[in-house]
Amino acid sequence: MMKVTYLGHSGFLLEMEDAFFLFDYYKGKLPRMDTGKKMFVFVSHGHYDHYRREVFSLREQFEQICFLISSDISVREEEDVISVNPNEEREVRGCRIRTLRSTDEGVAFLVNYGGKAVYHAGDLNWWHWEGEPEEYNTAMCRAYQSEINKLQGEKIDIAFVPVDPRLGEQYCWGLDCFMKRTDTKWVFPMHFWENYTVFDRLALEKCAQAYEERIVRIEREGQAFLLEK
Repeated sequence: MMKVTYLGHSGFLLEMEDAFFLFDYYKGKLPRMDTGKKMFVFVSHGHYDHYRREVFSLREQFEQICFLISSDISVREEEDVISVNPNEEREVRGCRIRTLRSTDEGVAFLVNYGGKAVYHAGDLNWWHWEGEPEEYNTAMCRAYQSEINKLQGEKIDIAFVPVDPRLGEQYCWGLDCFMKRTDTKWVFPMHFWENYTVFDRLALEKCAQAYEERIVRIEREGQAFLLEK
C-alpha cells in the first residue's frame, strides 16, 4: 500500500506498509497515524513555507524516527537528526537517501525504500522569472536541467514537483522537463500557493499531453490518495 496525503503547499505525508515519510511540513493537519511504524521526516530547506521547528515534536509520538534536514538549516546533529548537503547519499534504517542541489535553497530528495522510489523537489525548479536578466534565466535553465539529468534512468514511483503560478507562462517548465527526462509513474504538482486552478491550466497544456494521465489532481488540503503498487 502507498497512501499520499496532501498537507498543503509542498507538504506531503506518504505511508507505506511499515513506514511514514513526511516532506516539507509546515501547515495543515496530520492524519491519525500508526505510531508503531517508522517515521522519516524530510526538510528540503529553511524557507518558512517548507519548515517549522515544531516537526521535532513528532519525537513524542514515534519511537522510530529520523529527521533528514538540509544543511542550510542550523540544527545539532543527534542520533535521530542528520544534516544533509547536496549530492550526498545516506543509508538510514533501511532507507536510502540521495540529494540533489536545489536551484534555490537546500536540496531535493530521492528516497528509496521497500523497492519504491520517491522524489521530492523542495525548491529545485526551473525558476524562469520575467524581468530577470537573460543571463540569470539562462543560468537557471542550465542548472535545473543539469540536476534533473542526474535522474535519467531512475524509475520513480511518486514525485512531488513545483508548478508555481507566480512564474506566469513558465509555471510548468520545470514539471515538463522532469516528466520528459525521468521515468515517473505518478507526479503530484505542488508549491502552487493554494491556487488549485493550476490543474485546469495543466490539463490544457500541449506539452503535458504525453503524461497527463500520470498527473495527480489535488483539490483540497487533507486530501488522501491510495496508489496502486
